[in-house]
Amino acid sequence: MQLVQPLNKHLIEMMSWFSNEKDLTDWAGPNFSFPYNNTSFVDDLQLNDLSSFSLVSNDSDFLAFGQYYLRLGKCHLARLIVNPNFRGKGLAKELINRLCELGLQELNVTQCSLFVFSHNEIALNTYKKIGFVIANYPSELTLKNCLYMVK
Repeated sequence: MQLVQPLNKHLIEMMSWFSNEKDLTDWAGPNFSFPYNNTSFVDDLQLNDLSSFSLVSNDSDFLAFGQYYLRLGKCHLARLIVNPNFRGKGLAKELINRLCELGLQELNVTQCSLFVFSHNEIALNTYKKIGFVIANYPSELTLKNCLYMVK
């Protein structure tokens, strides 16, 4: 497996993973257009502003996607998702560990952070297993039921 720059075919495939606005918002937050089209999806991903990666298999299967950027002196992970066809195989852990390793080095920081909705129990439990803990955010979070986690 390796992290690569997202290809257009990855983005098109990823667009098929969201069947409703709630699923999209749980993944991308409230500022992502729905319904979306190719242009709005790519624009909302902010690929030019955020370090973005596809996790691909040695056979070039598109396994997962994630982003990171500097936030509050930490490598902040965003828009983490595993291809529905490959879930349950430990790929979230693989994606997150690789993004953290790369982001910590590139951003020259020592901690990672992320946001997750409290009702997203699968993601929340995955993050806890990887070593993330719920922490206080330095200001009020405007999103209801949003948790801030650090590692």
